[in-house]
Amino acid sequence: MNIWIYIAVMAIVTYLIRMLPMTILRKEIKNKTLRSFLAYVPYVTLTVMTFPAILGATRSIYSALAGFATALIMSYFKKSMILVALVSCAVVFITELILIH
Repeated sequence: MNIWIYIAVMAIVTYLIRMLPMTILRKEIKNKTLRSFLAYVPYVTLTVMTFPAILGATRSIYSALAGFATALIMSYFKKSMILVALVSCAVVFITELILIH
């Protein structure tokens, strides 16, 4: 099949996803439940894109899970993002060193 058809379909779908909410939802959303749900959409999207990359970025699933658990715990205690990243990377590095030897 012609690649230009695939590109056109992807362009149309992308355009519709961005255009339809603006044309259909012209009024302010007053429903508290829906507003609360929509407030979390960016965080969920980022998580869905990031989590598989975390699990596949290391040689071992165990080191990935150790780094992920470290990041979760440190984030829960509201540590700075740079500290969370540095400590999580160190945990992954140390875990991989232990697992290799």
